[in-house]
Amino acid sequence: MERVVYQQMAELDERHWWYRARREVLADLIRREVRPPPDANILEIGCGTGHNLAMLAEFGHVDGLELDAEARALSEKRLGRKVMSAPLPELAGVPEHYYDLVGAFDVIEHIEDDRRVLANLHAALRPQGGLLLTVPQHAWLWSGTDVAAHHVRRYAKADLIGKLHEAGFDVLRATSFVSLLLPAMWLVRRRERDGMAEVEAELALPPLANTVGAATLGVERALIRLGVDLPAGGSLLVVARRRD
Repeated sequence: MERVVYQQMAELDERHWWYRARREVLADLIRREVRPPPDANILEIGCGTGHNLAMLAEFGHVDGLELDAEARALSEKRLGRKVMSAPLPELAGVPEHYYDLVGAFDVIEHIEDDRRVLANLHAALRPQGGLLLTVPQHAWLWSGTDVAAHHVRRYAKADLIGKLHEAGFDVLRATSFVSLLLPAMWLVRRRERDGMAEVEAELALPPLANTVGAATLGVERALIRLGVDLPAGGSLLVVARRRD
């Protein structure tokens, strides 16, 4: 990801609707679907600037992994200790059969060999450990924004579920989100000319747009809590469990 995006993320991730709403949805699913043991060992792969670490720490002891040195330094400041650095897909140095929960939030779409990533995430989990993934969805949404973010792909739900089964996971939930805003997202992506400019514009939203985005994702969060799996959206969220 471009360095300017990391800088903006660190400045905005506590109040931007996207980061706040995603954290709330993830926390709900950890409580309701993953249900890790008390004092669980938790790993976030590609923790970026560390904006999810405090939320994950509500459920146990959190380790982070981040390859980019600048982003890792910001994560370490938030976490209060060292964050691991290991490139994907190998995850060298990550202990095997150690974690009760592994999260990878908008990470694996950056890696060409995502099957190997999923196999190594499986190896990092204890028996019956939980995996929580978010990825960008729908190939027809591909745009300059994906290029600027260094994405390799946008996922179809069936493709990701198939790869998870192949890696040894049972899928508990698979739901889209950013669903109600999907038409607006499609229009913006079709009109964009400079992918990097669009990424920066999406991060630096005016207050009204931020409020509308938060309210819209609040509706989606309520539906997901009720057990509704949304059929389409800009992002896909999957809860899986290591099969043993």
